[in-house]
Amino acid sequence: MNILGIETSCDETAISLIKTDDARNSVWVLGNTVHSQIDVHAPYGGVYPELAKREHAKNLIPVLAQTLTQARALIPESHPLTQTQNEVIAQIFTYEPELLSAFKALIPTIQKPDVDLISITVGPGLTPALWVGINFARALSIIWDIPLVASNHMEGHILAALIKKTQGEGAGDIDANNTYALLDSDIAYPALALLISGGHTQIVLVEAIGSYKILGQTRDDAVGECFDKIARTLGLPYPGGPKISALAEEARSQDIKSPEPLPRPMISSNDLDFSFSGLKTAVLYLTKKLTEGGGPLTPDQIKGIAREAEDAMTDVIVAKMRKAAEAHNVATIIVGGGVIANTHIRKALESLANECGLALLSPQIDHSTDNALMMALAGHFNRDKALAPGSPLKAYGTLPIGPTSIS
Repeated sequence: MNILGIETSCDETAISLIKTDDARNSVWVLGNTVHSQIDVHAPYGGVYPELAKREHAKNLIPVLAQTLTQARALIPESHPLTQTQNEVIAQIFTYEPELLSAFKALIPTIQKPDVDLISITVGPGLTPALWVGINFARALSIIWDIPLVASNHMEGHILAALIKKTQGEGAGDIDANNTYALLDSDIAYPALALLISGGHTQIVLVEAIGSYKILGQTRDDAVGECFDKIARTLGLPYPGGPKISALAEEARSQDIKSPEPLPRPMISSNDLDFSFSGLKTAVLYLTKKLTEGGGPLTPDQIKGIAREAEDAMTDVIVAKMRKAAEAHNVATIIVGGGVIANTHIRKALESLANECGLALLSPQIDHSTDNALMMALAGHFNRDKALAPGSPLKAYGTLPIGPTSIS
């Protein structure tokens, strides 16, 4: 089955085309493109939903063309749209005239690619951004007569950890370097998933692929959001997470410590929830205290605070995961989300898994941030839920991956 994944939940415009084969338990990545909007949002210190929406509308057609080119599926062929098709897509793109124009300029000039299913992120995410991708997927599904799957972004992050690059056979003329093994059949369930990103911090019990229960989540800021807000307080540019991590590593190598310790919020609570707003506030108060004489923070103070903040978040995450693993007798930990690219957190989770005798599945670094490969995988695992081409879909700013459970 060939599956086209489309992802526009935040500030990455991403499209991927994969081929799956259950008999060989393999996935071939035919094309995979991610266009980041970081440079566009950086001057504002964060992602603005309406700006993200406009950028998605501008980028979707070029990203599709690039993905199809990688897949050798961008083949010129003229087939003008019918009057009915023009009317339908004009209605779909009522609020995206720029995307409508770009769509009509490309789609009628290329051959329908070999795609069996379109998987589109419907939530959670920024609602205006989600709608652009949904409208685009619906329009493609109508013109190409391809079924749709409405996919959950958070499930995609779990599934991104379930593929591993292998030197297996190619498929036809597909490069064997783009071959991945599907690991879902190797997992002993239940497993425990940690999903940490700019918008989410969750511990999820994975009873099976498609069956999830939220054991704990943040009550306020997500861990990635906390990184960015602390970075802003320290005068570091957006996105702040990588800047904090780099300075923290410098501090460790130079044995630089924070002027004062920072709290580990909820690290000893009886539940599996998180709260990072107090840590963010503690950094703000410490910064004000250190600069009350009028001078700026010194480079060593910034490095020390960055190290202590990263250590604090890591300590809480590891403590909660240890508690969850012991309470639910799991054999496997699955991690996903953009913050998993953080080297210190990643190493701490590896140490936890080794100490507890647990298997640890994590995505490739370039698969940890938002991408469409993970959404194409979500389409593969949810293909039995496919909808007719052009079926109405809805964007969900909040879309739980499963029911919550008090641990």
